[in-house]
Amino acid sequence: PKVMLARDYEEAVELYERFGRNMLGVITDVSFMREGKKDSQAGLKLAAWLRERDPYLPIIVESSEEENSAKVKASGWQFLDKNSKKFPVDLGNAIKRDFGFGDFIIRDPETGNELLTIHDLKDLQRHIFDIPTKSLLYHASYNDISRWLYSRALFPIAEVVKYHRFRNEEEAPLVRQLFFDLIVKYRKMKNRGVVAVFRKDRFDHYSNFARIGQGSLGGKGRGLAFIDSIIKKNPVCDNFNGVTLTIPRTVVICTDLFDEFMEANNLYPIALSDAPDEEILAHFLKGKIPDRLADDLLALFEVVDRPLAVRSSSLLEDSHYQPFAGIYSTYMIPHITDKEVMLRLASDAIKGVYASVFYADSKAYMTATSNVIDQEKMAVIIQEVVGRTAGKYYFPSFSGVGRSLNYYPINDEEPEDGVVEVAIGLGKYIVDGGLSLRFSPRHPDKVLQTSTLDLALRDTQTRMYALDTEATPAEEFKVDDGFNISRLRVQDVAQTGALRYMVSTYDHMDQVIRDCDEGSGRRVVTFANVLQHKVFPLAELTDFMLTTGQVEMCRPVEIEFAGVIDVKDQNSKGTLYWLQMRPIVERKDIVDENVLGLPDSEILLRSNSALGHGNIDNVSAIVYVRPENFSSSNNALIAREIEKINRNFTERNEGYVLIGPGRWGSSDTALGIPVKWPHISSARLIVESSLSNYRIEPSQGTHFFQNLTSFGVGYFTINPASADGFYDVDFLNAQKAEYESEYVRIVRFANSLTIGINGRKGTGVVVKPNQ
Repeated sequence: PKVMLARDYEEAVELYERFGRNMLGVITDVSFMREGKKDSQAGLKLAAWLRERDPYLPIIVESSEEENSAKVKASGWQFLDKNSKKFPVDLGNAIKRDFGFGDFIIRDPETGNELLTIHDLKDLQRHIFDIPTKSLLYHASYNDISRWLYSRALFPIAEVVKYHRFRNEEEAPLVRQLFFDLIVKYRKMKNRGVVAVFRKDRFDHYSNFARIGQGSLGGKGRGLAFIDSIIKKNPVCDNFNGVTLTIPRTVVICTDLFDEFMEANNLYPIALSDAPDEEILAHFLKGKIPDRLADDLLALFEVVDRPLAVRSSSLLEDSHYQPFAGIYSTYMIPHITDKEVMLRLASDAIKGVYASVFYADSKAYMTATSNVIDQEKMAVIIQEVVGRTAGKYYFPSFSGVGRSLNYYPINDEEPEDGVVEVAIGLGKYIVDGGLSLRFSPRHPDKVLQTSTLDLALRDTQTRMYALDTEATPAEEFKVDDGFNISRLRVQDVAQTGALRYMVSTYDHMDQVIRDCDEGSGRRVVTFANVLQHKVFPLAELTDFMLTTGQVEMCRPVEIEFAGVIDVKDQNSKGTLYWLQMRPIVERKDIVDENVLGLPDSEILLRSNSALGHGNIDNVSAIVYVRPENFSSSNNALIAREIEKINRNFTERNEGYVLIGPGRWGSSDTALGIPVKWPHISSARLIVESSLSNYRIEPSQGTHFFQNLTSFGVGYFTINPASADGFYDVDFLNAQKAEYESEYVRIVRFANSLTIGINGRKGTGVVVKPNQ
């Protein structure tokens, strides 16, 4: 609000005509210049003129002549005696009371008695249904409510309230609901795109994003804040074909609390030692979090009534050139009514995330990325877990990841159309390399995995992850951050009706899959009702997120999301939560097309499904799993052997080509060799080659492959049995081995190998070295 000074009657009229619709009130003297000469009644004439134009405009008339008091009060204006010793106090009180700057006093219009005091917007929202109908009508009629809102610069709400004419008591229920909905919408809008400081007395159901501490938000925290600002800029997110696009309610514990925790508990000596992960975690769990953090967490639990995800957000995480996605821990804790138990669980989860910075895998990864471990600092994101309860389990309808560049285009798809992987239940299932459903958001009706009956039965999700809400809280957190996540059969959960629209039913009698969740047959995760029959605009929303994200970040992006489909709500199809966004770093190296076009006789490896882009230099060694001795039952043993081999390459700061059957990095040993990224971090090219008796669909879309693309690591899929690509294993077997075991061989050449990938075309080759 601003004070406009008029020096005569005409200037006052001009100011009112310019700013009248936004005027909170007028303070006037009685005697001043009018029509070029002093008029002893000018103030009363101005007040009368103003009253004709706005019968509810508050007017304060001040005068040193006591006889004006009766005239002013008879006209319904406020009179102030300028001779009074407490004139400034009287003026201040009058402005607060009449112009809306003080508390909003709800009065009984018949007696003038004070019924209720409203301190702020949150207070008005809380008490709007408690205001007696007569009082509500009285205050609305005199624009008291809108004026009080205007004085607080709450213009969007004030405008609607001011021009909504409320004339009789029968309208009161609708008016209350309108005002309540306005406040809710405004508070949500104001909280969007803003990282507020967490205050115990202000954080409530409409707070969206807050931080505790003064340090950095970390990579994921910055990413979430960026997403929130994108959503704020795009009003369509409030109602995207019946779906709300938003971020979950989030509180970030900044990096300064990490420093405080480490110093106060003297944890650096054990953290930087070579102690086992379990021992490091045990020391961290014994540490004490700062008291102010514990107080804030208790305030958070008063508001949040859902399970919580406690996620890492380190300084290096999701950086544009070295994303650390999936390296650190994410714990989930159920919602428990006992706040002290909740505090213990949340505190232990925070300590567990802090400890994961110093686990052996993290240290190996740090070495591989030339980062210094003690320069890494950890922020922690505490976030509502997206989902709803089915029986004793809590999980989202679906979770997924999307990438704006698709290196596996099929049929009419283009690389720029993007790709999405979606699964029912918690997103950890996708991160762990489980069978998810892959589709291009611009071609949702063409899903390879459900294109034939055999593929749908063989290559779709049969298990899912959920949080057990009734499990007894564990006394000790474990290094494995999934220790309290349940792995359920899709078939069992589908019986509850919680997977409607996402599963179809296999009718073995007719040998068909029906797009409904009824009947006695096996449930198949097809998302047919979502992707083909459009009961939920998932394809359109993911395309919007990928396209908008790529424009805002000025580079290709990867996103994470989770959603809840409302089966029963007639007014809403559900909510989609945008959980994360990070860049896919694309190398701009130009690949020599002559190299890609060499004949098979000069080629060691050729892939028509290559991930990555550019030339890979300074690689002369090939580590490959021996096809003749391969059995998936030995995959866990092979993973441990490759981890040792990789450690030697990392110590020598050397890269290598890694070739093996099935999915690298799958947690399911039946699908591939269960390595983690730190176990193969020195590989510069990773090859999945199917065998005639072991053919697994290629993996894509997990944190694991975000790291591949970010480091410019190549990724080939080769299926020689179906003439898709070429792999001259006989040539490798004929070379002298630098290392050889029952399952693995290492061959080293005198000169660096020529390796080229055209990511847009999805082709890549490794040329045989000169003999």
